[in-house]
Amino acid sequence: MKATAFAPVNVAAIKYWGKADADLRLPANSSLSVNLTNLGTTTTVEWDKNLTADIADNRMVEHLDRVREIAKFNLKARVETKNNFPASVGLSSSASGMAALTLAATAAANLKLKTKDLSRLARLASGSACRSIPDGWVEWVKGNDKTSYSKTIFPTNHWDLRILVVILSQEKKKVSSTAGQKMAFTSPFYKARVAAIPAKITKIKQAIAKKNFSLLGQIMEEDCLNMHAVMLTQRPPLVYWLPETVRVMQAVRQWRRQGLESYFTVNTGQNVFVFCRPRDEVRLTARLRRLEGVKEVRRDQIGSGAKLL
Repeated sequence: MKATAFAPVNVAAIKYWGKADADLRLPANSSLSVNLTNLGTTTTVEWDKNLTADIADNRMVEHLDRVREIAKFNLKARVETKNNFPASVGLSSSASGMAALTLAATAAANLKLKTKDLSRLARLASGSACRSIPDGWVEWVKGNDKTSYSKTIFPTNHWDLRILVVILSQEKKKVSSTAGQKMAFTSPFYKARVAAIPAKITKIKQAIAKKNFSLLGQIMEEDCLNMHAVMLTQRPPLVYWLPETVRVMQAVRQWRRQGLESYFTVNTGQNVFVFCRPRDEVRLTARLRRLEGVKEVRRDQIGSGAKLL
């Protein structure tokens, strides 16, 4: 009873920050993301009748318990997992990690769950993990325990865009996303941001449907800055950015004014994702690599969700 799965990093174009229910990992608002092709987590789960305890970290054990409950057995598991990118630095490592664990553990237990059920189960381990289960462009509907899961809204091959992953630091963040979100409601901007999300999602879906790159980028950057404004004004304030983060954002905006169109977004960390068209990928990568403080630029594109290997 063994299976190996790969789950991609997902990048939210419309983000969530704050939970309606922390225990069920229900978000305060719906969100919209896209899966990458290369960055992700590979996880192997083996249920072994000879084991007397799980060989996994505590958070994984908690999720294995959920799978055991569904499978109706008490077998222990051996888990091996590996990211091909730095973890805990704002690159969605918990999302890809828990999505890969969900698929590998259920497949190894011979559970044949539908995509929506896999997504819902992954959500219980890490909210944004539910977005790494389906393919391509994904919407996570806030819903309730039964209805809060992610679904594909545009397939992987709908639009050929490139996502450049700009790594500025591999230092692990001192405040986790889970801990930081607990105080989101203390920001004076929190309610206004949550109230504005449904209209943003409608508008950005139209941009994706029509392949309107300028509109997509405008909405994505605005939402990124709105989310970080909530973090900066909650109590205590939370600052994930480094000076290098701001340098990349300013450079992207300057290059855009000069005719090289690209747009940034930043998750809950210091590193930056930059969206561009295929024709600009090489030139933009070269410029980003020359910026002071940039350690690495990983080139990626829109990809599938979690899959068995």
